[in-house]
Amino acid sequence: MLKQRILTSVVLAPLALALVFYTPLTLFSYFAGIIVLLGAWEWSAFMGLCGKLKRGAFVVLIAALLALLNLHWPIESLWQNGQLVGDANYLFTLSFAWWIVASYLIWRYPAMAKAWNEGLVMRGIAGLLTLVPLWLALNTLRSAQYAESTHFGSVLILVVLGIVWSADVGAYFTGKSFGKHKLMPKVSPNKTIEGLAGGVVASIIFVLAFCHFTGVDFAVWPIYALMTAFIALFSAVGDLLESMFKREAGLKDSGRCLPGHGGILDRIDSLTAAAPMFVMCYAWTLSL
Repeated sequence: MLKQRILTSVVLAPLALALVFYTPLTLFSYFAGIIVLLGAWEWSAFMGLCGKLKRGAFVVLIAALLALLNLHWPIESLWQNGQLVGDANYLFTLSFAWWIVASYLIWRYPAMAKAWNEGLVMRGIAGLLTLVPLWLALNTLRSAQYAESTHFGSVLILVVLGIVWSADVGAYFTGKSFGKHKLMPKVSPNKTIEGLAGGVVASIIFVLAFCHFTGVDFAVWPIYALMTAFIALFSAVGDLLESMFKREAGLKDSGRCLPGHGGILDRIDSLTAAAPMFVMCYAWTLSL
């Protein structure tokens, strides 16, 4: 399994960097859409949908929503005069509200499971609110200051990925070395409070190192550290949410398309929450 994970990562990492840094805006948006639609296919299994036709119908629904959003907010028009367009802010506010609700559902699991697990509609809405804002967040970050620098938005995506990855790595090693108190044992038995704290600290160290090497004014480091902690905590919520839905569906992995890694959702679960939160924080800093 470890060998498979390493080989898959060796192949995927250069492809991901090429996608983030070297694809034109429109092509990037399409690729981001494909990733989200693959995630939608896997989410349809959480909904208990059987058969390609029913699962495909959910994917088509997500695709239609992405198409409508793309008509309303073409990727090159998400920023105006250096500010995020106002109505896009509403969707990210809705996303933030969803992740607050998701945090409560996770906290109250399994007591609250019956409230959202009896019908397809609630699980489908949860999928929409999890996946669609991710697509918009990636587009928003990629297109930031694109007229001035074609790679600025790519760096922003790299930063949010770095926050997620450093939080995951920090949580793994801290939890393995010092973990004693279970975080949410009924959702994900192996995660610990110590691991969560270690992941948050690791992500803050990553961002402060980035600030140091890129010459960011030292006066704003505390603000960026607090924002990073906020984003890292929500990245853990994204991970736990997918674990909760997998547990209810009786699945170990969301899919099998990535050898050694499971499915697409297993790789982007933390990002589904972290990316919209990162956009909100970044847009807020521009208004200061």
